[in-house]
Amino acid sequence: MKNARICCTIRGFKEEQTDISIENVVTLGSLYQVQRMDGSWHMAEVIQKRENPETKCTEYYVHYKDFNRRMDEWVCLPRIDTSKGPVEEGQKELETILELDGRERKVTRNLKRKHDEINHVQKSFDEMDPTTAALEKEHEALTKVKYIDRIVIGKYEIDAWYFSPYPEEYGKQHKLWICEYCLKYMRFEATYARHLDTCTARQPPGKEIYRKATLSVFEVNGSDHKIYCQNLCLLAKLFLDHKTLYFDVEPFLFYVLTEVDKQGCHIVGYFSKEKESPDNNNLACILTLPPYQRNGYGKFLIAFSYELSKLEGCVGSPEKPLSDLGKLSYRSYWSWVLLDILKNTEGMVSIKDLSAMSSITHDDITGTLQALNMVKYWKGQHIICVTPKLVEEHMKSAEYRRPKLTVDPDYMRWSPPNKRPRSAKKH
Repeated sequence: MKNARICCTIRGFKEEQTDISIENVVTLGSLYQVQRMDGSWHMAEVIQKRENPETKCTEYYVHYKDFNRRMDEWVCLPRIDTSKGPVEEGQKELETILELDGRERKVTRNLKRKHDEINHVQKSFDEMDPTTAALEKEHEALTKVKYIDRIVIGKYEIDAWYFSPYPEEYGKQHKLWICEYCLKYMRFEATYARHLDTCTARQPPGKEIYRKATLSVFEVNGSDHKIYCQNLCLLAKLFLDHKTLYFDVEPFLFYVLTEVDKQGCHIVGYFSKEKESPDNNNLACILTLPPYQRNGYGKFLIAFSYELSKLEGCVGSPEKPLSDLGKLSYRSYWSWVLLDILKNTEGMVSIKDLSAMSSITHDDITGTLQALNMVKYWKGQHIICVTPKLVEEHMKSAEYRRPKLTVDPDYMRWSPPNKRPRSAKKH
Protein backbone atom coordinates (compact mmCIF):
# COMPACT_ATOMS: atom_id res chain seq x y z
CA MET A 1 0.00 0.00 0.00
CA LYS A 2 1.37 3.43 -0.93
CA ASN A 3 1.21 6.27 1.54
CA ALA A 4 1.48 10.02 1.13
CA ARG A 5 2.85 12.36 3.75
CA ILE A 6 0.76 15.56 3.88
CA CYS A 7 1.45 18.77 5.75
CA CYS A 8 -0.14 22.18 5.30
CA THR A 9 -0.79 25.31 7.31
CA ILE A 10 -4.03 27.26 7.13
CA ARG A 11 -3.87 30.68 8.82
CA GLY A 12 -3.60 29.95 12.52
CA PHE A 13 -4.23 26.20 12.17
CA LYS A 14 -1.30 23.84 11.78
CA GLU A 15 -2.06 20.55 10.10
CA GLU A 16 0.07 17.81 11.64
CA GLN A 17 2.16 15.67 9.33
CA THR A 18 0.16 12.54 8.75
CA ASP A 19 0.69 9.38 6.77
CA ILE A 20 -2.52 8.95 4.80
CA SER A 21 -3.32 6.06 2.52
CA ILE A 22 -4.18 7.24 -0.95
CA GLU A 23 -6.81 4.52 -0.90
CA ASN A 24 -8.82 6.57 1.62
CA VAL A 25 -10.56 8.49 -1.12
CA VAL A 26 -13.03 11.22 -0.07
CA THR A 27 -16.35 10.87 -1.89
CA LEU A 28 -17.99 14.11 -2.95
CA GLY A 29 -21.56 14.44 -1.68
CA SER A 30 -20.93 12.19 1.33
CA LEU A 31 -20.88 12.93 5.05
CA TYR A 32 -17.74 12.72 7.20
CA GLN A 33 -16.58 13.85 10.60
CA VAL A 34 -14.50 16.98 9.90
CA GLN A 35 -12.30 18.97 12.26
CA ARG A 36 -13.12 22.68 12.47
CA MET A 37 -10.57 25.45 13.04
CA ASP A 38 -11.26 25.39 16.78
CA GLY A 39 -10.27 21.71 16.95
CA SER A 40 -13.80 20.34 17.43
CA TRP A 41 -15.21 17.61 15.17
CA HIS A 42 -18.56 17.95 13.41
CA MET A 43 -20.55 16.16 10.74
CA ALA A 44 -20.05 17.79 7.35
CA GLU A 45 -20.96 17.19 3.73
CA VAL A 46 -18.07 17.24 1.24
CA ILE A 47 -19.24 19.30 -1.73
CA GLN A 48 -16.24 20.03 -3.97
CA LYS A 49 -12.46 19.71 -4.20
CA ARG A 50 -9.61 21.80 -5.62
CA GLU A 51 -5.87 22.33 -5.43
CA ASN A 52 -4.93 25.25 -3.21
CA PRO A 53 -2.77 27.57 -5.36
CA GLU A 54 -0.70 28.61 -2.34
CA THR A 55 -0.06 25.30 -0.55
CA LYS A 56 -0.48 23.00 -3.59
CA CYS A 57 -2.54 20.80 -1.26
CA THR A 58 -5.78 19.16 -2.36
CA GLU A 59 -8.62 20.78 -0.44
CA TYR A 60 -12.25 19.80 0.05
CA TYR A 61 -15.14 22.21 0.43
CA VAL A 62 -17.36 21.16 3.34
CA HIS A 63 -20.69 22.26 4.79
CA TYR A 64 -21.10 21.58 8.50
CA LYS A 65 -24.52 20.15 9.31
CA ASP A 66 -26.71 22.46 11.43
CA PHE A 67 -24.36 25.41 10.91
CA ASN A 68 -24.96 28.56 8.88
CA ARG A 69 -23.45 28.37 5.40
CA ARG A 70 -21.05 31.18 6.26
CA MET A 71 -19.14 28.53 8.25
CA ASP A 72 -18.52 26.46 5.09
CA GLU A 73 -14.81 26.19 4.33
CA TRP A 74 -12.04 24.49 2.38
CA VAL A 75 -10.12 21.89 4.42
CA CYS A 76 -7.17 19.58 3.75
CA LEU A 77 -7.43 15.81 3.96
CA PRO A 78 -5.96 15.45 7.49
CA ARG A 79 -9.02 17.26 8.86
CA ILE A 80 -11.40 14.69 7.37
CA ASP A 81 -11.88 11.41 9.25
CA THR A 82 -11.82 8.81 6.48
CA SER A 83 -10.93 5.91 8.77
CA LYS A 84 -14.48 4.57 8.84
CA GLY A 85 -15.54 5.72 5.41
CA PRO A 86 -18.43 8.12 4.78
CA VAL A 87 -21.23 8.27 7.35
CA GLU A 88 -24.61 7.09 6.10
CA GLU A 89 -27.06 9.82 5.13
CA GLY A 90 -29.80 8.16 7.16
CA GLN A 91 -28.44 9.35 10.50
CA LYS A 92 -30.66 12.00 12.06
CA GLU A 93 -29.29 15.15 13.67
CA LEU A 94 -31.48 14.67 16.73
CA GLU A 95 -29.93 11.24 17.35
CA THR A 96 -26.37 12.51 17.06
CA ILE A 97 -24.28 12.05 20.17
CA LEU A 98 -22.35 15.19 21.08
CA GLU A 99 -19.65 15.80 23.62
CA LEU A 100 -21.03 18.44 25.98
CA ASP A 101 -19.19 19.53 29.15
CA GLY A 102 -17.23 16.29 29.08
CA ARG A 103 -20.43 14.19 29.09
CA GLU A 104 -22.31 12.47 26.27
CA ARG A 105 -25.84 13.76 25.82
CA LYS A 106 -28.46 13.30 23.15
CA VAL A 107 -29.60 16.48 21.49
CA THR A 108 -33.21 17.14 22.36
CA ARG A 109 -35.56 19.05 20.07
CA ASN A 110 -35.67 21.93 22.53
CA LEU A 111 -31.88 22.09 22.79
CA LYS A 112 -31.57 22.02 19.01
CA ARG A 113 -34.14 24.83 18.68
CA LYS A 114 -32.19 26.98 21.13
CA HIS A 115 -28.95 26.20 19.28
CA ASP A 116 -30.55 27.21 15.96
CA GLU A 117 -31.83 30.51 17.39
CA ILE A 118 -28.48 31.45 18.93
CA ASN A 119 -26.46 30.53 15.83
CA HIS A 120 -29.08 31.79 13.33
CA VAL A 121 -29.42 28.42 11.64
CA GLN A 122 -31.94 28.70 8.84
CA LYS A 123 -34.94 26.40 8.66
CA SER A 124 -34.69 23.06 6.93
CA PHE A 125 -36.56 22.58 3.65
CA ASP A 126 -39.14 20.45 5.47
CA GLU A 127 -39.96 23.37 7.76
CA MET A 128 -40.65 25.76 4.84
CA ASP A 129 -43.70 26.14 2.67
CA PRO A 130 -43.32 24.46 -0.78
CA THR A 131 -42.67 27.68 -2.72
CA THR A 132 -40.05 28.96 -0.29
CA ALA A 133 -38.39 25.54 -0.16
CA ALA A 134 -38.14 25.41 -3.97
CA LEU A 135 -36.58 28.88 -4.12
CA GLU A 136 -34.15 28.02 -1.33
CA LYS A 137 -33.07 24.83 -3.07
CA GLU A 138 -32.43 26.71 -6.31
CA HIS A 139 -30.52 29.44 -4.46
CA GLU A 140 -28.41 26.91 -2.58
CA ALA A 141 -27.55 25.02 -5.78
CA LEU A 142 -26.39 28.19 -7.52
CA THR A 143 -24.33 29.48 -4.59
CA LYS A 144 -23.20 26.26 -2.95
CA VAL A 145 -19.42 26.58 -3.29
CA LYS A 146 -17.50 29.62 -2.03
CA TYR A 147 -14.26 29.72 -4.00
CA ILE A 148 -13.01 33.10 -2.77
CA ASP A 149 -11.63 32.45 0.72
CA ARG A 150 -10.73 36.00 1.63
CA ILE A 151 -10.24 39.51 0.33
CA VAL A 152 -7.79 42.29 1.02
CA ILE A 153 -9.40 45.74 1.16
CA GLY A 154 -7.65 48.73 2.65
CA LYS A 155 -5.78 47.69 5.81
CA TYR A 156 -7.96 44.59 6.35
CA GLU A 157 -7.77 41.00 5.20
CA ILE A 158 -11.27 39.57 5.60
CA ASP A 159 -12.62 36.02 5.40
CA ALA A 160 -15.42 35.72 2.84
CA TRP A 161 -18.69 34.27 4.14
CA TYR A 162 -20.59 33.34 0.99
CA PHE A 163 -20.35 32.82 -2.77
CA SER A 164 -20.31 35.95 -4.96
CA PRO A 165 -20.72 35.88 -8.77
CA TYR A 166 -17.51 37.62 -9.76
CA PRO A 167 -16.44 36.93 -13.39
CA GLU A 168 -15.09 33.38 -13.64
CA GLU A 169 -11.42 34.33 -13.91
CA TYR A 170 -11.80 36.18 -10.61
CA GLY A 171 -14.58 34.19 -8.95
CA LYS A 172 -12.45 31.05 -8.50
CA GLN A 173 -9.42 32.82 -7.10
CA HIS A 174 -8.24 31.89 -3.61
CA LYS A 175 -7.92 35.58 -2.69
CA LEU A 176 -8.97 38.91 -4.24
CA TRP A 177 -7.45 42.34 -3.71
CA ILE A 178 -9.99 45.19 -3.78
CA CYS A 179 -9.33 48.93 -3.87
CA GLU A 180 -11.23 50.48 -0.98
CA TYR A 181 -11.85 53.69 -2.93
CA CYS A 182 -12.97 52.63 -6.43
CA LEU A 183 -13.77 48.96 -5.50
CA LYS A 184 -11.85 47.60 -8.51
CA TYR A 185 -11.02 43.94 -7.86
CA MET A 186 -7.75 42.25 -8.80
CA ARG A 187 -6.33 38.71 -8.80
CA PHE A 188 -2.71 39.48 -7.94
CA GLU A 189 -1.01 41.47 -5.19
CA ALA A 190 1.44 43.03 -7.66
CA THR A 191 -1.44 44.33 -9.78
CA TYR A 192 -3.05 45.69 -6.63
CA ALA A 193 0.16 47.49 -5.62
CA ARG A 194 0.45 49.12 -9.05
CA HIS A 195 -3.20 50.15 -8.91
CA LEU A 196 -2.74 51.87 -5.54
CA ASP A 197 0.08 53.94 -7.06
CA THR A 198 -2.12 55.16 -9.93
CA CYS A 199 -5.67 55.28 -8.50
CA THR A 200 -6.71 58.88 -7.91
CA ALA A 201 -9.99 58.12 -6.12
CA ARG A 202 -10.02 58.85 -2.39
CA GLN A 203 -13.76 58.66 -1.80
CA PRO A 204 -16.85 57.03 -3.32
CA PRO A 205 -18.23 58.68 -6.46
CA GLY A 206 -21.41 60.70 -6.23
CA LYS A 207 -22.38 63.42 -3.79
CA GLU A 208 -21.44 63.73 -0.14
CA ILE A 209 -24.72 64.33 1.69
CA TYR A 210 -23.62 64.00 5.31
CA ARG A 211 -20.45 64.79 7.22
CA LYS A 212 -20.04 65.03 10.96
CA ALA A 213 -16.69 64.52 12.63
CA THR A 214 -15.12 61.47 10.94
CA LEU A 215 -18.35 60.00 9.51
CA SER A 216 -19.40 60.75 5.97
CA VAL A 217 -22.21 59.44 3.72
CA PHE A 218 -22.20 59.57 -0.08
CA GLU A 219 -25.23 59.16 -2.34
CA VAL A 220 -24.24 57.19 -5.44
CA ASN A 221 -26.68 56.90 -8.35
CA GLY A 222 -26.67 53.45 -9.98
CA SER A 223 -27.28 55.04 -13.39
CA ASP A 224 -24.39 57.50 -13.13
CA HIS A 225 -21.81 55.18 -11.55
CA LYS A 226 -22.76 51.74 -12.79
CA ILE A 227 -19.37 50.00 -12.46
CA TYR A 228 -18.80 51.23 -8.89
CA CYS A 229 -22.27 50.12 -7.82
CA GLN A 230 -21.89 46.70 -9.46
CA ASN A 231 -18.56 46.25 -7.70
CA LEU A 232 -20.19 47.28 -4.43
CA CYS A 233 -22.90 44.63 -4.89
CA LEU A 234 -20.33 41.93 -5.69
CA LEU A 235 -18.39 42.88 -2.57
CA ALA A 236 -21.56 42.82 -0.45
CA LYS A 237 -22.55 39.36 -1.72
CA LEU A 238 -19.41 37.91 -0.09
CA PHE A 239 -21.09 38.66 3.25
CA LEU A 240 -24.81 38.36 2.43
CA ASP A 241 -26.38 34.99 1.67
CA HIS A 242 -29.60 36.10 0.01
CA LYS A 243 -28.56 39.16 -1.97
CA THR A 244 -29.84 38.97 -5.57
CA LEU A 245 -28.99 42.42 -6.98
CA TYR A 246 -25.61 42.37 -8.71
CA PHE A 247 -25.71 44.00 -12.13
CA ASP A 248 -29.09 45.74 -12.57
CA VAL A 249 -28.12 48.74 -10.48
CA GLU A 250 -29.67 51.60 -12.49
CA PRO A 251 -33.01 51.64 -10.60
CA PHE A 252 -31.22 52.07 -7.24
CA LEU A 253 -29.51 54.69 -5.15
CA PHE A 254 -26.64 53.61 -2.91
CA TYR A 255 -25.76 55.35 0.35
CA VAL A 256 -22.14 54.59 1.25
CA LEU A 257 -20.95 55.20 4.82
CA THR A 258 -17.26 56.00 5.26
CA GLU A 259 -14.75 56.85 7.98
CA VAL A 260 -12.66 59.87 7.03
CA ASP A 261 -8.97 60.48 7.76
CA LYS A 262 -6.05 62.18 6.01
CA GLN A 263 -5.74 59.33 3.51
CA GLY A 264 -9.35 59.51 2.34
CA CYS A 265 -12.83 58.09 2.94
CA HIS A 266 -12.68 54.42 3.96
CA ILE A 267 -15.79 52.37 3.20
CA VAL A 268 -17.58 51.04 6.28
CA GLY A 269 -20.89 49.86 4.83
CA TYR A 270 -23.86 50.93 2.77
CA PHE A 271 -27.54 50.57 2.09
CA SER A 272 -29.43 50.74 -1.17
CA LYS A 273 -32.97 51.76 -2.00
CA GLU A 274 -35.15 51.88 -5.07
CA LYS A 275 -35.57 55.26 -6.74
CA GLU A 276 -39.26 54.48 -7.19
CA SER A 277 -40.71 51.98 -4.74
CA PRO A 278 -44.40 51.07 -5.13
CA ASP A 279 -44.33 49.68 -1.58
CA ASN A 280 -42.65 52.77 -0.07
CA ASN A 281 -39.56 50.77 0.85
CA ASN A 282 -36.82 53.06 2.14
CA LEU A 283 -34.17 50.35 2.18
CA ALA A 284 -33.48 47.39 -0.12
CA CYS A 285 -30.16 46.00 1.08
CA ILE A 286 -27.84 46.85 3.97
CA LEU A 287 -24.33 45.76 4.91
CA THR A 288 -21.67 46.70 7.42
CA LEU A 289 -18.31 45.20 6.49
CA PRO A 290 -17.12 42.63 9.09
CA PRO A 291 -14.23 44.70 10.57
CA TYR A 292 -16.71 47.45 11.45
CA GLN A 293 -19.55 45.32 12.81
CA ARG A 294 -20.76 45.61 16.43
CA ASN A 295 -19.86 49.30 16.51
CA GLY A 296 -23.29 50.80 15.85
CA TYR A 297 -22.86 51.40 12.12
CA GLY A 298 -25.77 49.14 11.13
CA LYS A 299 -28.28 51.08 13.23
CA PHE A 300 -26.74 54.31 11.98
CA LEU A 301 -27.51 53.24 8.40
CA ILE A 302 -31.06 52.24 9.40
CA ALA A 303 -31.56 55.62 11.10
CA PHE A 304 -30.18 57.40 8.02
CA SER A 305 -32.76 55.69 5.79
CA TYR A 306 -35.50 57.10 8.03
CA GLU A 307 -34.00 60.58 8.03
CA LEU A 308 -34.25 60.52 4.23
CA SER A 309 -37.90 59.44 4.54
CA LYS A 310 -38.57 62.36 6.91
CA LEU A 311 -37.09 64.80 4.41
CA GLU A 312 -39.27 63.24 1.70
CA GLY A 313 -42.31 63.69 3.94
CA CYS A 314 -43.34 60.05 3.80
CA VAL A 315 -43.24 56.84 5.81
CA GLY A 316 -40.96 53.97 4.87
CA SER A 317 -40.11 50.40 5.66
CA PRO A 318 -37.33 47.96 4.66
CA GLU A 319 -37.94 45.38 1.95
CA LYS A 320 -39.47 42.20 3.28
CA PRO A 321 -38.83 39.52 4.26
CA LEU A 322 -36.10 40.49 6.70
CA SER A 323 -33.45 38.02 7.78
CA ASP A 324 -33.43 36.92 11.42
CA LEU A 325 -30.60 39.33 12.17
CA GLY A 326 -32.39 42.06 10.21
CA LYS A 327 -35.52 41.60 12.29
CA LEU A 328 -33.53 41.93 15.50
CA SER A 329 -31.75 45.09 14.30
CA TYR A 330 -34.92 46.79 13.07
CA ARG A 331 -37.01 45.79 16.08
CA SER A 332 -34.33 47.20 18.37
CA TYR A 333 -34.15 50.46 16.37
CA TRP A 334 -37.93 50.89 16.15
CA SER A 335 -38.28 50.19 19.87
CA TRP A 336 -35.72 52.82 20.82
CA VAL A 337 -37.26 55.47 18.55
CA LEU A 338 -40.81 54.86 19.78
CA LEU A 339 -39.82 54.65 23.46
CA ASP A 340 -37.87 57.90 23.12
CA ILE A 341 -40.89 59.64 21.57
CA LEU A 342 -43.26 58.29 24.23
CA LYS A 343 -40.89 59.35 27.01
CA ASN A 344 -40.75 62.93 25.76
CA THR A 345 -44.39 63.34 24.74
CA GLU A 346 -47.08 64.60 27.10
CA GLY A 347 -50.74 63.72 26.78
CA MET A 348 -52.40 61.31 24.39
CA VAL A 349 -50.52 60.02 21.37
CA SER A 350 -51.82 57.78 18.58
CA ILE A 351 -50.12 55.37 16.21
CA LYS A 352 -50.76 57.92 13.47
CA ASP A 353 -48.91 60.55 15.54
CA LEU A 354 -45.97 58.20 16.12
CA SER A 355 -45.79 57.46 12.39
CA ALA A 356 -45.78 61.14 11.48
CA MET A 357 -42.95 61.87 13.96
CA SER A 358 -40.78 58.86 13.07
CA SER A 359 -41.63 58.02 9.42
CA ILE A 360 -42.10 54.40 10.57
CA THR A 361 -45.13 52.67 9.03
CA HIS A 362 -48.28 51.88 11.02
CA ASP A 363 -47.70 48.13 10.68
CA ASP A 364 -44.10 48.34 11.94
CA ILE A 365 -45.18 50.53 14.87
CA THR A 366 -48.04 48.21 15.80
CA GLY A 367 -45.83 45.12 15.67
CA THR A 368 -43.14 46.80 17.78
CA LEU A 369 -45.58 48.06 20.43
CA GLN A 370 -47.20 44.63 20.60
CA ALA A 371 -43.79 43.10 21.30
CA LEU A 372 -43.33 45.70 24.06
CA ASN A 373 -46.80 44.91 25.44
CA MET A 374 -47.83 48.54 24.92
CA VAL A 375 -50.82 48.21 22.62
CA LYS A 376 -54.23 46.57 22.82
CA TYR A 377 -56.88 45.86 20.20
CA TRP A 378 -60.19 47.45 21.25
CA LYS A 379 -63.36 48.01 19.20
CA GLY A 380 -61.66 47.38 15.88
CA GLN A 381 -58.56 49.49 16.42
CA HIS A 382 -55.19 49.40 18.18
CA ILE A 383 -54.98 51.55 21.30
CA ILE A 384 -51.67 52.51 22.90
CA CYS A 385 -51.63 51.54 26.60
CA VAL A 386 -48.50 52.89 28.27
CA THR A 387 -47.32 54.38 31.54
CA PRO A 388 -44.15 56.41 32.22
CA LYS A 389 -42.95 53.59 34.49
CA LEU A 390 -43.32 50.98 31.72
CA VAL A 391 -41.42 53.20 29.27
CA GLU A 392 -38.66 53.74 31.82
CA GLU A 393 -38.34 50.01 32.51
CA HIS A 394 -37.98 49.22 28.81
CA MET A 395 -35.41 51.99 28.27
CA LYS A 396 -33.22 50.51 31.02
CA SER A 397 -32.88 47.36 28.94
CA ALA A 398 -29.62 47.03 26.98
CA GLU A 399 -31.68 45.99 23.96
CA TYR A 400 -33.46 49.36 23.77
CA ARG A 401 -30.79 51.78 24.95
CA ARG A 402 -29.68 54.73 22.88
CA PRO A 403 -27.60 53.62 19.85
CA LYS A 404 -23.85 54.18 19.92
CA LEU A 405 -24.10 56.36 16.82
CA THR A 406 -27.00 58.63 15.89
CA VAL A 407 -27.71 60.74 12.82
CA ASP A 408 -27.62 64.50 13.41
CA PRO A 409 -30.21 66.01 11.03
CA ASP A 410 -28.42 69.39 11.16
CA TYR A 411 -25.55 67.89 9.18
CA MET A 412 -27.69 66.48 6.36
CA ARG A 413 -27.12 68.07 2.95
CA TRP A 414 -29.86 66.40 1.00
CA SER A 415 -33.32 67.10 -0.33
CA PRO A 416 -35.73 65.03 -2.44
CA PRO A 417 -35.42 65.33 -6.24
CA ASN A 418 -36.77 68.59 -7.69
CA LYS A 419 -36.44 70.33 -4.32
CA ARG A 420 -33.75 72.79 -3.36
CA PRO A 421 -31.00 71.18 -1.26
CA ARG A 422 -31.03 72.16 2.40
CA SER A 423 -27.96 73.73 3.92
CA ALA A 424 -25.95 71.95 6.57
CA LYS A 425 -23.66 72.97 9.39
CA LYS A 426 -20.11 73.60 8.31
CA HIS A 427 -17.60 70.94 9.11
